Amino acid sequence: MPELIESPTIIEAAGNKPKKIEEFVGLVNSNTSEVSIARMTSPQGWVEPGQRPEFTEITLVLRGLLHLEFEGGSLDVHTGQSVITYPGEWMQYSTPEADGAEYIAVCLPAFSPDTVHRDE
Repeated sequence: MPELIESPTIIEAAGNKPKKIEEFVGLVNSNTSEVSIARMTSPQGWVEPGQRPEFTEITLVLRGLLHLEFEGGSLDVHTGQSVITYPGEWMQYSTPEADGAEYIAVCLPAFSPDTVHRDE
């Protein structure tokens, strides 16, 4: 039987500035361990700690620019673009532009604080 997700759960974000995470599907909002789907809204100048997650993450930028640092380089993901990162890769996300960014993150398996492995 289909399960309607009526609304997301707001989850506290890591980083130097407040960022809004709305989890629609995942461990918190739907008790789903196979995948998490969340909408992120972050302000200009937001930077999260580096991380080396155990999950694949697919990110689709809806508005603004998401900057990604990774071992060996960096890239900018613009409105309408997406990026895939893979388990075990070190990365660090930020939103440097004036209007910040809004994006969708899909994690396989679902995001968990125990499997993201953030830098200290």
